[in-house]
Amino acid sequence: REPLDMEVKAEAWRPPWFEHHVQPCMAELLGTALFICTGVLAVVEDTGGTGRLQPALAHGLALGTTVAVLGDI
Repeated sequence: REPLDMEVKAEAWRPPWFEHHVQPCMAELLGTALFICTGVLAVVEDTGGTGRLQPALAHGLALGTTVAVLGDI
């Protein structure tokens, strides 16, 4: 019989390798691709009168949309 003062501790839960290493890298890759694409498209479609405002608004709206859509994850 085991003494009553000894407690058996369960091993702490560790996320699988995929969740720990691959998912953060994929999220970083997709986020960077989103901002590069929106920035490039905002500059390519520049009408000449907006200056630096159009790329700034494009990045801001992309970030706001991403947070609104994926904020619960």
